[in-house]
Amino acid sequence: MERRGFQEPRTKGALIKRSFSLAGHATSVALEAEFWRMLEELAASRSTSLTRLLASLDACRGERPLASACRLAALEFAKVR
Repeated sequence: MERRGFQEPRTKGALIKRSFSLAGHATSVALEAEFWRMLEELAASRSTSLTRLLASLDACRGERPLASACRLAALEFAKVR
């Protein structure tokens, strides 16, 4: 499935950077394709958009970097799905 602005990496494990507007500020997150896929599944399971999911993670991440919070959320979802 082709998504606008999304390209599969040429090498497994390569980071893919996506840009979002969170809390009124432009930000970008670089994650491996596998994490992006899991976050997309998590968002779909919650009937929300990926941007809204990331905004939720951003709001409750504390001092943790957003990319780390995203990876942890993806791993938690993978454990329970």
